[in-house]
Amino acid sequence: MESRSARDCIAIALLGAGSVGSNVAAQLGAGHDDLAARAGAELKLVAVAVNDGKKARPELERAGVTVTTDAHALVTDPAIDVVIEVIGGIEPARTLILDALNSGKSVVTANKALLAQHGGELFEAAAKNNVDLYFEAAVAGAIPIIRPLRDSLAGDHVARVMGIVNGTTNFILSQMSNHGISFEAALKEAQSLGYAEADPTADVEGFDAAAKASILASLAFHSRVSGSDVYREGISGITADIVRIAAEMEHVVKLLAIAELTRDGKIAVRVHPALIPNAHPLAAVRDSFNAVFVEAEAAGELMFYGRGAGGAPTASAVLGDLVAVARHRVIGGLGPQESTYAEREIAPMGQTLTRYLIRLNVNDRPGVLASVANVFSSHSVSIQTVRQDGRGAQAELIVVTHTASDAALAETVEGLRKLDTVRSVESVIRVEGGNF
Repeated sequence: MESRSARDCIAIALLGAGSVGSNVAAQLGAGHDDLAARAGAELKLVAVAVNDGKKARPELERAGVTVTTDAHALVTDPAIDVVIEVIGGIEPARTLILDALNSGKSVVTANKALLAQHGGELFEAAAKNNVDLYFEAAVAGAIPIIRPLRDSLAGDHVARVMGIVNGTTNFILSQMSNHGISFEAALKEAQSLGYAEADPTADVEGFDAAAKASILASLAFHSRVSGSDVYREGISGITADIVRIAAEMEHVVKLLAIAELTRDGKIAVRVHPALIPNAHPLAAVRDSFNAVFVEAEAAGELMFYGRGAGGAPTASAVLGDLVAVARHRVIGGLGPQESTYAEREIAPMGQTLTRYLIRLNVNDRPGVLASVANVFSSHSVSIQTVRQDGRGAQAELIVVTHTASDAALAETVEGLRKLDTVRSVESVIRVEGGNF
């Protein structure tokens, strides 16, 4: 790649002028001189692609930035050096990024859904055209986690990554824990405060977290992991009773994204609600904050914590990538490319080792505990603790298992549902991060 003079200008096209895009433009303007000094060249926003061309954008007009609805013309314009994509979704983002890469432009994106579904295609296009594809903002907003996994821990062996990577669900679960309210009430509050969309499905059903989990797993284990490889459960089934029982056992409920290596070297990657002990660092991550907990062979335990979403924090991560990409344009060369040398297999969820808390509504009569224990034994699942609450029609058993395969635990739950002594299986939730 031809080196540029440090006096040159890096011409930037921005796709999207929503919350993140407008913050990117504002921070580019406010930090103009500092960013130029860090990058080694002026970073000039020359054009922004928007959906609504009739909407007045005086701040961009005052800065001399061209506003257009023709995004394709921007990404193929020979005068553009770097394209920033913050429109989200799969299309037209996928086509626009591919056109930009194939036109010799480096790309900075915050699009986790696109990377989870089509990351391989995008990385291959970047490599073919000798340009950069950076995506720090795609996972956990302003929290620097992509670079540590890709660069700082490149000399180590990561065994496990476990994180809270969706601020909406963390806010909802925090409200349920703090105030004893239902999921529905906490969701309504999140929507009123702007933490949740009118249609919250992507967040509360775990789709957003699953996309991020696939990216983290790909980086941690040097293998291509797609969003479809991630086992996913959301939090819509979490009740106030589950949260209360967790608190009584000195645990909290969190939606966790977990990527780990199995004993036979496969990748197990999953997103689901789980109990974690109050003593675990992730238990203290409240409200809309995110955190990622990394376990590495030599470095040990590391945690990255901060604002995981929002226009300003995400824009901060975008600008960090922009400076890195601009430096490469100035001095020549490229940043790290996709690393998939390990080519590890994806382990089925049934092979994953985990623990369960199972809450049973049972008949209050002799022999109930024995019949329940027999079902666990028949599936080779060991009981760690058992607690009985209430009497008569209100009798409950709360069972916590030792570690077993997820398949064996699921079969155990189905066996419990068939017992005459069990009126209902009230709730089932996995347990992570320590022992009772």
